[in-house]
Amino acid sequence: MTHPIYRVHSFEIVSAYTLRIHFDDGVEQTIDFRPILAGELYTELRNLELFNQVRIDPEVQTLVWPNGADFDPATLDDWPAHEQAFIELARRWDPVQA
Repeated sequence: MTHPIYRVHSFEIVSAYTLRIHFDDGVEQTIDFRPILAGELYTELRNLELFNQVRIDPEVQTLVWPNGADFDPATLDDWPAHEQAFIELARRWDPVQA
């Protein structure tokens, strides 16, 4: 069984905590990360200066941040199917957002 490999081709910062991400399969997603910035790794990204240091890792071709945070490119590519689950998970990690 084969699974498609997704790669982030490029991205743009379109507003605070929001990225427009272009994938090698032609898909484009605009994602507001603000509702999911919780937990040990992602809370740090609430610092907009750190969030804006996002880049594409040349080896795995997904979004990465200097603190080690990243996201599976397949999840980002199919964001509408995963968004609600990530929001619910973030609420469990950070009761302040609930």
